[in-house]
Amino acid sequence: MQTQNQHQSHDHSAHIQPEADEHNAHTIPEQSGMDAAMDHSMHGMESHGEHGTHDRMHRETGTQVDSPVSGHAGHAMPADHATHGEHAQHATKDHSAHAGHGTDHTGHEQMFRVRFWWSLLLSIPVLAYSEMIQMWLGFMPPMFPFSEWIPFVFSVVIFAYGGVPFLNMAIPELKDRKPGMMTLISLAISVAFIYSVAAQFIALGEGFFWELVTLIDIMLLGHWLEMRSVRQASGALNELAKLMPDTAERIIKGSVTETVSVSDLKQGDLILIRPGTSIPADGEVVGGFSDVSEAMLTGESKPVHKHKGEKVIAGTINGDGSLRVRVTATGNETALAGIMRLVEQAQQSKSKTQVLADKAAGWLFYIALASALVTAIAWTIADAFNIEVLTRVVTVLVIACPHALGLAIPLVVAITTAMGARNGILVRNRLALEAAREIDVVIFDKTGTLTQGQFGVVEIATADGWDADRALSLAAALESDSEHLIAQAIRRFARDRKLTLPSISSFSALKGRGVQAVVEDETYYVGGPRLLEMLSLTPDGKIKTFTESANNNAQTVVYLTTKDKIIAAISIADVVRPESKEAIAALHKMGIEVAMLTGDSQAVAKAVANQLGIERVFAEVLPEHKDQKVVELQKLGKRVAMVGDGVNDAPALTRADVGIAIGGGTDVAIESAGIVLVHSNPLDVVKIFNLSRASYQKMIQNLWWAAGYNIVAIPLAAGVLANWGILLSPAVGAVFMSISTIVVAINAQLLRRAAL
Repeated sequence: MQTQNQHQSHDHSAHIQPEADEHNAHTIPEQSGMDAAMDHSMHGMESHGEHGTHDRMHRETGTQVDSPVSGHAGHAMPADHATHGEHAQHATKDHSAHAGHGTDHTGHEQMFRVRFWWSLLLSIPVLAYSEMIQMWLGFMPPMFPFSEWIPFVFSVVIFAYGGVPFLNMAIPELKDRKPGMMTLISLAISVAFIYSVAAQFIALGEGFFWELVTLIDIMLLGHWLEMRSVRQASGALNELAKLMPDTAERIIKGSVTETVSVSDLKQGDLILIRPGTSIPADGEVVGGFSDVSEAMLTGESKPVHKHKGEKVIAGTINGDGSLRVRVTATGNETALAGIMRLVEQAQQSKSKTQVLADKAAGWLFYIALASALVTAIAWTIADAFNIEVLTRVVTVLVIACPHALGLAIPLVVAITTAMGARNGILVRNRLALEAAREIDVVIFDKTGTLTQGQFGVVEIATADGWDADRALSLAAALESDSEHLIAQAIRRFARDRKLTLPSISSFSALKGRGVQAVVEDETYYVGGPRLLEMLSLTPDGKIKTFTESANNNAQTVVYLTTKDKIIAAISIADVVRPESKEAIAALHKMGIEVAMLTGDSQAVAKAVANQLGIERVFAEVLPEHKDQKVVELQKLGKRVAMVGDGVNDAPALTRADVGIAIGGGTDVAIESAGIVLVHSNPLDVVKIFNLSRASYQKMIQNLWWAAGYNIVAIPLAAGVLANWGILLSPAVGAVFMSISTIVVAINAQLLRRAAL
């Protein structure tokens, strides 16, 4: 059985009575049904991935953009990246301020969209006055003096407006001696432009202005679609940033509050959290009670009851009650800021597959140059160097552009990161998530991971004629004044079952034995075996059987008795999480072995292992020796994942092939693990393996599609099937390239359908 969060009876003193309004201040409402502030978690603003080279282009073109979050494969990251944890700098309710939390790629997307539509519009006269288009379509446009110059003039404008930005982005690649996609695009359009301009003034035959402008149009369209896809894919940071309110109500004195910017809050401030509002800072409840939704951080849909002494997390949403909270952390120190940093790290880190994509892009550049050179030489020898040869060379270069390759992995990374964050999985290191698909053994730390880490009631047995709820309410009433861990467990269990406790009198503690009190003129006792010795009572019947079973499972048994009879027996233990058994069964189904690591005795460890179906147990292990158990399994050729709390288990988490830290909702800045689980739910470990396998599969699919189509496209562009009348123009080559980009983007989006 599971213990639940404590539900305290209403503390009406926590409600603050209104006083007279003061200048620039207002009073705290007495009722809890006041106007709720907007739930910022519902804002749909998204964060976006980033091309480092696009930043350079914007510096050339004057377009303003925000700092990037993640870099696409093969693109540089700017050094002055702003910390996303600075979400406390909100000063107004203009949510555009949130854009700084993630990279706002809207500027890039907008620029490419505008340039595409203008270039497309300007391309119409070029197409209309191109002889080949006229021949294909069988029409003749109006002719007038100098109309033959229309393709030239409009092509120059389109090249300067839509083509030059690609040249600007190619310059850093050449300076770094790392030619890539932008270099290939620039080479293709430059060759096409220079030849066509020359053909306009020199008798070289017809230029191919229409191919040039359509090539630029397609490139702009491809970039626009890419930017939009990336923007839509990676919304994790701004989704988190939107959880933060812009202002807070700080209590000045008594019941008077003032509205201040969240950035003005300091540790130790007392703030009022109204019903329905976002909590602006981490803190501890000092008054009031309410149910708080932590779903956006923990993935747990059930609201968590908060009362005096409970901790609250910035960005979570208050329920129907009012809370007074003492601020313990603001700005970069909050749990939300820590989560955002982890998400950012995940977006910036590269996996082995992404490194492979970078290398593939480099290889493709040289393959493209070699193919273009061979094409030029072969066709020049076979025929002569003419516009057809140049067309084929340009088409080879266009087809080989690694546009889709540069998008293949970053899109999957962005979607994977967002999916993980929404499921309470924070990936600090992409290599850890990628390695998770190869894990053979998962080692779970027992306390606080497989179990709840606190005593709870496991089961209750009663004598004939007694109802379990009645016996439990009596035991909880007798333990109402005790702070012993066992007493707390009984009270929590009774509270969770919403039992009404009877009034007691003549309470007294029996040192070393238990407690006693009078209820309705009858004296009752609660205690362990020594209490039974004192009262000369011996368990029999089903109470005896219950006791023996509990002892075999290393559980503590306490008894509710009268002076001459045992009424009930209650077993107490560190309660196993209800999700643990399901998680272990799921791991076994995936072919993954499960081991348990604990400092508890062999008896306790085996009892928990038997309950959960765990086959390998390491018991009585000191924290400093836990990593040695990881090494033992690794020496057997196993790839090991370690799941622990990230503090005592830090050496083992670091030693494991994949370290998975239980964050518990607030402990998110754990440096020893590659993956952090925000919510302490063992089932999330299963989600990690499912996400890892699905993510890797999509990466490989995208790599094959992005690079593999060149195997067919480059030979076609080179003209190997020219004798059969199959030739690809630069424009058609650009279409094929853009189609591959779109297919890669769609395939990456299908990852969202993966069942975790």
